Amino acid sequence: MAEVVRINPDLPSPRLISKAARVIQGKGVIIYPTETLYGLGANPFYPEAVKRLYAIKGRSKAKPIPFLIKDQQMLETLVEEVPPIGRELMEQYWPGPLTLIFRAKEGLPAPLQGRDGTIGLRISSHPIARRIVEAIDAPLTSTSANPAGAEDLIDCQRLAQLFGDQVDLIIDGGEVPGKGSTVVDITVSPPRLVREGMIKGVLT
Repeated sequence: MAEVVRINPDLPSPRLISKAARVIQGKGVIIYPTETLYGLGANPFYPEAVKRLYAIKGRSKAKPIPFLIKDQQMLETLVEEVPPIGRELMEQYWPGPLTLIFRAKEGLPAPLQGRDGTIGLRISSHPIARRIVEAIDAPLTSTSANPAGAEDLIDCQRLAQLFGDQVDLIIDGGEVPGKGSTVVDITVSPPRLVREGMIKGVLT
């Protein structure tokens, strides 16, 4: 069974954040809290870790995974451009529960870009998620920690029961809101609302 560690989201322990980062950099898969849901976390530059993640979730490989990033400097390494509407939305809602779909930078390996050449990114406002991304200095997968098509799970005990023998570490950061991020595609004009989540009326 995976180890379950409790991290105080108001004062994340640097030692425990480093522990989570070591698991990810060791090509492992973790469960961690965000400002929306618990996520399945792996480093997308390790194909074997991402393959495990897809298998754990039972997710179709045709369905791309969104990522958390550290900052706008990391963003620039992953996207072809940031259109003006993207900068406006980032200024208003980042860090926070808004995932933006960009045109991926040419040459990025799968799964960093979907089959249509796009990439979904956000900067998290959750202290634990943010510190993990900073510690690994790489994008972090942020697909929800639940079986594909099933209800969202916000209870760590239930997550441990379901995934404890499949992931390498579970971070208990307490309660999360239980609603996904809002997703907006800014590769088209006008931008398209893909999913309304935590943020309402983002394009109105």
